[in-house]
Formats: sequence, C-alpha cells, structure tokens
Amino acid sequence: MEKAQFFVFSAVLFLVLAPNLATAQLRQNYYANTCPNVESIVSSTVSQKLKSSFAAAAGTLRMFFHDCFVRGCDASVLLSAANGDDEHSAGADVTLSADALDLINKIKAAIDSNSQCTNKVSCADILAMAARDVVSLTGGPSYPVELGRLDGKVSTRAIVKYSLPSPAFNLDQLNSLFFANGLSQTDMISLSGAHTIGVTHCDKFIRRIYTFKQAPRTKAVWNPPMNLWFLRQLRKTCPINFSKSAVTMLDNQTPFKFDNAYYQNLQGLKGILASDQILFSDKRSRATVNWFASNQTAFFESFVSAMTKLGRIGVKTGSDGEIRRVCTSVN
Repeated sequence: MEKAQFFVFSAVLFLVLAPNLATAQLRQNYYANTCPNVESIVSSTVSQKLKSSFAAAAGTLRMFFHDCFVRGCDASVLLSAANGDDEHSAGADVTLSADALDLINKIKAAIDSNSQCTNKVSCADILAMAARDVVSLTGGPSYPVELGRLDGKVSTRAIVKYSLPSPAFNLDQLNSLFFANGLSQTDMISLSGAHTIGVTHCDKFIRRIYTFKQAPRTKAVWNPPMNLWFLRQLRKTCPINFSKSAVTMLDNQTPFKFDNAYYQNLQGLKGILASDQILFSDKRSRATVNWFASNQTAFFESFVSAMTKLGRIGVKTGSDGEIRRVCTSVN
C-alpha cells in the first residue's frame, strides 16, 4: 500500500512540477475560429438541464474537481471500461452524478450537431465550461474559462483512492493533497465553498455523528465540534441503519444557491463533513473562513482564481491526448 501511495503521489507531483507546455496552450479564445459559438451552446444546454434536474449543478462541479485531481483535467473521469477498470467505478467516484454525465453527453451532442464544430471541442473543455456555467446559473460568479485541453486516453480504478480528499481529512492532510496539485490553502478553502450546493450521502459522515464527542480545544483539529441541535437533526436524517441512498444537503441554509452561506454554516458549527468543519475549527484556516463568510465578493474572486488554477492541472498535449468522438470512450 505504501508503494501505491508513493507512486500516486509521485505521479501527481510530476503533473505539477514538470515543465508543462500544455498550460501555455490554454487560452480563452481557443475555439474562436473552429467553433466560435461553443460557449453559447454549452450555456444553453446547461440552462435547459438545470430546469429539469438541479442535481446536475453540484454533480457537474464535483465531476470537474474529481477529473482534475485524478490524472489531470483530461475527462478521464468520463471514460467507461467494459471490465469496470475506470475512475468512476472506484472510491468516491462511484457516487458521481448520473445527471452530470448526462449533461456532458448532451452538450457534446449539441456541439457536434453544428457542422462547424463537429469533433473540434474536447470533452475536457466541455466539462470545464459546464462547471463554470452551473456556478453562474445558480447564483455564483461567471468567469472566462481557459480552453485547449485534450482528452486523456487512460482511466483506471487504482489511482482514485489516493488522489481525492477524504471527508475525514484534517487540515494538514487537505493541504498536503492540494499543495501536491499546485494549490494553496486559500485555494483549497475557496474550492471547498462549492459545498454551498449539492448533497452528501450519509455514509460520508455517519461515523462523525455517532461517535461524536465535544473535543477539548487542544484536540479540535482532529475532532471538529458540531452544533448539538444540528447533530440531532442529522441523526434523524441518517439513522444508524440508514439507507445507502439517503442524503442530506451540504448547505441547509441556501441549498439551491451558490453563495457564501457555506462559510457561515461553518461558523455556526454546522459543517456536516469533518473536512469542512475543520476549516473553521483549525485556527490556521479560520481567518479565511471568517473573511469569506462576511464578504461574498471576496469568496467569489478567490473561487474564480482557484478554479482557473484547478483547470490547469495535468493538461494533455500531443500524442498524450485526443478529441474524443464519444466522451465515454477513447477513439
């Protein structure tokens, strides 16, 4: 297991530290000549999807994050293998939204139906643009997306487990993983704000709410506290014999709006996941949480910066990538 962890960490570190010519090819007007209407096609398709399924919003945003943290932003998370050896069949990726995948497939079809755009736009770029649009269409900031990614050709189960943060991570563990991907603590706290929309399954926090004890201040970094009234409500939603399909909103204050309420919830000790509440409980990150809780503009600006940096991780070029004809399979 240690060898596997070292291999994955080394692979991620290589993506970040190696001379990355791919980042230089990213630009906002990448499709200006080949598919000039691509952004309007994406935005229109996203808007239509959210009218029928709001779940696609958080699902798409989560899918983009998972894609970038596993092998880089190359749409490898979308690949499906007949033998089950693919990213979305492993670990946290198992619960990735079917609505989000449906949205990406719908966008791909809409783009390719335009004769000027057929097989010109990568699935990786489609996912990046869709992630931006679900944010803006649910009340968050709109921002220019750098484009020019190619789609990866590899997707395997083994790398997923060690590439994504656990809901039980403490601040040091979170920082270590994000630093390895070239992201700062502020970037990490900003991206965590995406939990202002969406749900989480009971199994992600069941141990936290049934083994919970108010920890001494000196141990708060390992056992972040929780509002006791909120704790009782969560136990009603997720009894010990909970259904595997049982979920709860990550932000119970404004669950359908992308805003800074997530950080206000942390101040009120209403962070469901330990990895969320730790951001306020640990003094080293508390000031940033307080700043974002009191200043939504500051959060939005920092979130846009972090999303831009996230979108540059492990971009594929040349023979390492392609533009898939079908997002779920290599050419």
